[in-house]
Amino acid sequence: MTNMREEIYTKENSDYFLKNPTWHVEDSPWKAVQIFKMLQRHKLNIKTIAEIGCGAGEILNQLHLLMGREVAFTGYDISADAIKLAKPREKERLKFEHENLLTVHSKFDLLLMMDVFEHVDDYLNFLKQCKGKAEYSIFHIPLDISAQSVLRNKLMHWRNSLGHLHFFTKETAIATLQDAGYDIIDFFYTAGSVELADNSIKSKFASALRSTLFKINQDITVKSLGGYSLLVLAK
Repeated sequence: MTNMREEIYTKENSDYFLKNPTWHVEDSPWKAVQIFKMLQRHKLNIKTIAEIGCGAGEILNQLHLLMGREVAFTGYDISADAIKLAKPREKERLKFEHENLLTVHSKFDLLLMMDVFEHVDDYLNFLKQCKGKAEYSIFHIPLDISAQSVLRNKLMHWRNSLGHLHFFTKETAIATLQDAGYDIIDFFYTAGSVELADNSIKSKFASALRSTLFKINQDITVKSLGGYSLLVLAK
């Protein structure tokens, strides 16, 4: 990745790694299922998949288990800490590179960008450069802006703990991709706050409230309570 506060990610024992030592690997099986769901919906002929900002590599590892033996996977990350976590997952048809994908002269059938461009300083230019790397792209975009997140000052918390520099709603996320030259094929909300919630009473109550209201009106629930992301398939 380019044009971001790279020292947060690239130096050994980076600030990001110290704050997020698992590199969110615990969420990866769930994210892989969301990607697989989108691919099944459109029955795309995918043989090569790259992930930019692959982190610990578990999303690709899970897709390696879900998809056919004809599919090859390559993960790229500029963080040495992340690639150290990813390398033990390597196997036939699954490789990880400590490299900036934008400098690699390769093109893939599908590019994954899972919770990435909100970290990038010049995110529009970054997205434009990524467009030429694959025929299709799948983005997972946290929808951080909600009434609850603004009232509770959560945006600054996510900026400090997760390195988010930009914050999106469904509409601004889609407009951003379109401004970068992508044609939107499909999108749907993902409910990480519900499906990945812990067993505390507070979390169970919040999950039940979100689930109930989401069935009534998805957009209003997402914009009022937050806790959702957007998965987008684009070309």
